[in-house]
Amino acid sequence: MKELAGKCAFVTGGASGVGLGMAEAFVGAGMKVVIADIEVAALDEAASKLAALGGDVHAIALDVSDRAAMQSAADEAEDRFGSVNVICNNAGVSWRGFMADASYDDWDWVLGVNLGGVVNGIATFVPRLIEAGEGGHVVNTASMAGLMASAGNSIYCTSKFAVVGLSEGLRKELAPKGIGVTVLCPAAIKTNINRAQRNRPDALGDTSEALDADGMALLDKSFDGGTDPAEFGAMVLDAVQNDAPYVIPHQEFAAAYRDKVEGIMDIWSGEAPPAMRVEGNELRKQAFQRMWER
Repeated sequence: MKELAGKCAFVTGGASGVGLGMAEAFVGAGMKVVIADIEVAALDEAASKLAALGGDVHAIALDVSDRAAMQSAADEAEDRFGSVNVICNNAGVSWRGFMADASYDDWDWVLGVNLGGVVNGIATFVPRLIEAGEGGHVVNTASMAGLMASAGNSIYCTSKFAVVGLSEGLRKELAPKGIGVTVLCPAAIKTNINRAQRNRPDALGDTSEALDADGMALLDKSFDGGTDPAEFGAMVLDAVQNDAPYVIPHQEFAAAYRDKVEGIMDIWSGEAPPAMRVEGNELRKQAFQRMWER
């Protein structure tokens, strides 16, 4: 989508952090912007900031894990601005601790927002994008934690690995329809993601987060040198305009990721696979091809 002026973007988690950074970049490109967020006070402040930048902005209070609310938000956005052209499924939360100590509530909260919120955004907006027939773009926020797992962060990693796989598949499905898909895999951005517990619903309040006050202080400090959200938002804008499949800005992880990939490649032997397996793979491709051609 080279020409964005006059188009509309819908950004979840848009009241702060990465979401607000994207919204600022879209406003700068002349887009109309809907920001949706669960924090009403922050949402009002962000809307005022974007309006001061000259943006045509509409704010919606939204819990992305609520499917009916997502549908209502999409209707409201269309009532205000017409077709939504760029969908940014960005809202996210974090939980630190070991899986053996995690409660079902911990799992339900993180997966409900980080993965469920993306699924809800796709299920709500993508059929509308396709029906409009005007192309468009979907941006899904994952993380470097969606490419490399770490102990004590595994529930978050689970949600973000899923978003990466979802986005890669969605990109292949939507490319023939002229709709692009980008997945964001940043590491440290200057945001409040480490303080996501502030928005945890009372109904999912059974938490066993492992970090104490000193640990949280260290974690917060580690983000002090992170990328500014406005800078990252500019990267996302460029990715939308150039249909980039990934935004992976933090090169300090390149060596470790290369080691991971090379380690996986080393698992495979140099022997040729059996002909029957190769034939079976071709049959699976043909089966999916029939589905795509329907």
